[in-house]
Amino acid sequence: MTNPGEFVDAALQREGSWSRAQDAQDRLGSDLRFYGASVGAVRGAIRDASRRYPGLSHDDITALSSELWDVPVFERRLAAIVLLQSNIRLLKNTDLTRLEGFVRDSHLPELVDPLAIDVVGPLVTDLDVLGRLRADSVLDRWARDPDEWLRRASVLSQLRELRQSAESWTTFVRRANLALEHSKASDGGLAVRAAISRVVGETAKNGPGLEFSFHDD
Repeated sequence: MTNPGEFVDAALQREGSWSRAQDAQDRLGSDLRFYGASVGAVRGAIRDASRRYPGLSHDDITALSSELWDVPVFERRLAAIVLLQSNIRLLKNTDLTRLEGFVRDSHLPELVDPLAIDVVGPLVTDLDVLGRLRADSVLDRWARDPDEWLRRASVLSQLRELRQSAESWTTFVRRANLALEHSKASDGGLAVRAAISRVVGETAKNGPGLEFSFHDD
């Protein structure tokens, strides 16, 4: 384990508690282990690590995120997300491959949603025109993937952008319909439908014409 990785892990364990760990395990029903550290403690651990190890490069950040993620502990994986979120400006189009692996491993809205909304979305928004075209093709592929969590991430990735502007609404509707179509053939689409409903609910205030109809409603 690298020094930054050891620092973050030690901070998370120090801030954890057995009772919170048990509560989280009962609430989420995940196979992951839990330290019982709060979300605030996770953010604090990443903030303190950034101060202790300043000037980390793109490769340092992405490697550290994988190091944190590879141990199946919820708070470590959440810390990896916070780390990436805090260093969005360093991320590149090619990092979507790594993020895809993280999403496939998540199996929890508490991990998939912040990955999609706070990492994938801002990464794609900040790309140049050519990079955005390539990223959009990746997200369209996610929308057709058999993995329900990848389909959910493809839908949620536009949420922050749509909160600001309805310019990409047509893209959202097309991608959401893709995700729904491929959901019906596999798992019924509950995770995807919930994601679509969230985006529609949070962006409807941007204009009365922003509507989405589930075909089976």
